Amino acid sequence: MFQRQAPKTPLGSAFAILELIFHATVRNIRKTHGNAVIGLLLNIFQTVMLVAVFYVMFNLLGLRSSAIRGDFLLYVMSGIFMFMTHIKAVGAVSGAEGPTSAMMKHAPMNTVVSITSAALAALYTQFLSAAVVLYVYHAAFQPITIHDPIGTMGMFLLSWGTGVSVGMIFMALRPWAPEAVTILTQLYQRANMIASGKMFVANMMPGYILAMFDWNPLFHTIDQGRGFIFLNYHPHYSSVSYPVYVMLALIVIGLMAEHYTRKYASVSWGAGR
Repeated sequence: MFQRQAPKTPLGSAFAILELIFHATVRNIRKTHGNAVIGLLLNIFQTVMLVAVFYVMFNLLGLRSSAIRGDFLLYVMSGIFMFMTHIKAVGAVSGAEGPTSAMMKHAPMNTVVSITSAALAALYTQFLSAAVVLYVYHAAFQPITIHDPIGTMGMFLLSWGTGVSVGMIFMALRPWAPEAVTILTQLYQRANMIASGKMFVANMMPGYILAMFDWNPLFHTIDQGRGFIFLNYHPHYSSVSYPVYVMLALIVIGLMAEHYTRKYASVSWGAGR
């Protein structure tokens, strides 16, 4: 009577996992606020405020002349959207339920579902926020044109994917040193305010400054994304392949580290208490 009925076929198991991921994703979306609409509005407000701050900063520092020829506000938003998507994915995945979480005591739940649902929740929120902001700007202020929407969306998803891969590293390390990993996660997110290069155009940067940014996969996705957005910009000092390789490498390392943590966490915590 109280036993869980497991699916008998591989297809049934796949649908059961997808249903579990769906419900876990909804739970993650509603974490920030009990009302999902208000939670989305808060995220939109945060995005708009960041766009406004950088718009004012560009004007005060006289950096507007160094921007790409085209819609200046779209140039600012392109960097903000990918930056927000990346750091939100890092925060969501690094804070997902790990092997020591109480949620893992429920039989169908596992860390793969936890990571996937946290990542999808971050993507859903950021995509809706970006879509709403762009639509309001297009309809109420000034019509915008994106040169290559498919390529732009690809860079948006790649910014999210690299954020997920970085978050997986932090998630695997968090059970061993939760306070230190929390500080490192916040430090990484704050550092990307500058290290992402969203305030600069790679083609206009001297080589010695470019070397300070090109290690960051987010720098490449933002610069390549602007190449897809603007007709008159062709990135020469960034690539699509670099963030893809970094993402795949970090995912593999993160999965191995998470497997090791899941295998030994209970032993180490039991020995230390």
